[in-house]
Amino acid sequence: MWLEAEEIMQIKVKCSETLAVGDGGSGHLNVIPIIGGVVTGKYQGIVIPGGADWSMIKSNGAHAFAKYLLQMENGEYIAIENAGVLNRDTALIRTTPKFYADEEGSYSELNKGVYVASLETEVEGYNVMIRIYKMR
Repeated sequence: MWLEAEEIMQIKVKCSETLAVGDGGSGHLNVIPIIGGVVTGKYQGIVIPGGADWSMIKSNGAHAFAKYLLQMENGEYIAIENAGVLNRDTALIRTTPKFYADEEGSYSELNKGVYVASLETEVEGYNVMIRIYKMR
């Protein structure tokens, strides 16, 4: 049986300079502040400044954890936590986003389901482009 997924949005993110925290014994921590961006695809909106990606670089790859906020075209907010890994051999970044939307709002369907994402860097004038897919 094959897994199927539908691309539901692209999030193009602008970041400020990386803040190097250093190596605390379990890897080198970098914090990358999120300063804005846009949401396109099935859902439309903007990325609110103030989130960040906390990347832990290890000898066998890297683990990323980003938490940020979207404001959708109707004014509603959606919070996202996006965790994943970088494969050093292929440079592919894969994540599993989790959405937090108002259960009474227009985007409550995002609270349900399984989501996966792929990340690309330096796309169309943005630092990161996240393609989010809902598994069927």
